[in-house]
Amino acid sequence: MFCSISGQTPEDPVVSTKSGHLYEKRLIEKHLREEGTDPVTKEALSVDELLSLKANPAVKPRPPTATSVPGLLSLFHNEWDALMLEQHSLREQLNSVRQELSQSLYQHDAACRVIARLIQERDTARAELATAQKAAPVAAVNNGKRALEAEDESAAKKAKGGITPEILGVMTGLSKDLSKGRKKRKPAAELATAEEIAEYTQVLSQPLHKTTSQGITCCDLHPTDANIMVTGGMDHDVVVFDKGAGKITSKMTGHSKKITAVNFVPKTPEVVVSSSADKTTRVWKGDGTCAAVLSEHSKDVTSLSVHPTSKYFVTASLDSSWCFYDLESAQCCQQVKHSKVESGYTAATFHPDGLILGTATQDNLIRIWDMKSQDIVWVNPAEDGHASPVTGMSFSENGYHLATCAADGIRLWDLRKPKCFKTFNPYAQGTATNCVKFDYSGMYLGVGGGDVKIYGVKSGDVKVIKEFQDVPKAVTALSFGTNAKMVAVASKDRNLRLYSTA
Repeated sequence: MFCSISGQTPEDPVVSTKSGHLYEKRLIEKHLREEGTDPVTKEALSVDELLSLKANPAVKPRPPTATSVPGLLSLFHNEWDALMLEQHSLREQLNSVRQELSQSLYQHDAACRVIARLIQERDTARAELATAQKAAPVAAVNNGKRALEAEDESAAKKAKGGITPEILGVMTGLSKDLSKGRKKRKPAAELATAEEIAEYTQVLSQPLHKTTSQGITCCDLHPTDANIMVTGGMDHDVVVFDKGAGKITSKMTGHSKKITAVNFVPKTPEVVVSSSADKTTRVWKGDGTCAAVLSEHSKDVTSLSVHPTSKYFVTASLDSSWCFYDLESAQCCQQVKHSKVESGYTAATFHPDGLILGTATQDNLIRIWDMKSQDIVWVNPAEDGHASPVTGMSFSENGYHLATCAADGIRLWDLRKPKCFKTFNPYAQGTATNCVKFDYSGMYLGVGGGDVKIYGVKSGDVKVIKEFQDVPKAVTALSFGTNAKMVAVASKDRNLRLYSTA
């Protein structure tokens, strides 16, 4: 009798009461623990269904070859040869399996790459389709409509009627009212004091743009709701964030290069205007749809500024021109390219009264323009100017101070003289100053570069009130909230930070 598993005479035989097959007890019990079935019939079988058999113990006879030393040596030699042959066979099988596995992994990796590329192409196509659908029927901001022409660039630019007497009348009337009101206006009772600003701490750090981009390039705070803010990034997107709700309420896509400037329209705060290095300026409605695409410039649009009337805005470009736009009709009224300006514009901003425009160009010069004549009324003397292109400029609400910044620091200008009355560098040599901003009262000046510094400005004296040094990367933009109760800071680490009282 032989074991149905090993083929050897069992030392402790048992028989299956179901199939009648004979097994070595230790072998069948191990098999049942692992499989639970009869190894021959594959039927369910348990240990209780095994019947032990009594058998006389037998001494296994030696094979004839093992009865002498030469025979044993021959037996061992044969077993050794068989072992080596089996090992060689196993190695060949292992190599074969390895090759098959390597090929399978390579095919899997290639398939994953193809799938990822197809998904990316699909997502890009969807985004382009969505952008095209938004921009196709371009509506005006309020009730006008402006169709995007699919013709060549020259045909797409409509005839410019210039800054008409009606427009100048609106601007002049507002300027007179603002000028009169400024003389009587006193700092608001709710204005943050220097002591309060000195106690400001970070209350929010919110990532708003893609991790693959190099951060936020510009920002602006809602003129009436302190919880709403807008940013532009290197990822080509314009993002509106609601601090109160703690979420992004709108992401505006359409630009194809980095955003260079973004602004709420003060009297129509649901409207946002953005400019980009893709040579265009876009007007966005509150629901995130594009209301107008403006493409008068032939190079990067570097700056924009909304007029105090909230009816017009100006853009400046590296093509050495600036454009004056009517916001309601979304049309360019006039594109100004002066014979004395050969370098591209790096910054532009309206004076608080709206009849003066300040610009800066790549040749390090600052120019003041009269909006009535669209002509230059002042250029800074070279000896008083910056040694590098101006990266930011801001008029004080007092009406006669202008702050400019560049890689060589800050300069404060008195427009009544006009002359530079203060020069200082807030950072060590090698650290550029990227942005400068007065608050609405004109009493505080925010500076951004290696970190953020808030200065008190009074009677020509400038004194540091607060330094925010917890920004890991370069600061690119900042903005004051109402009554300087909050400071918003944008940086290259794609986080928008808010500083206020805890």
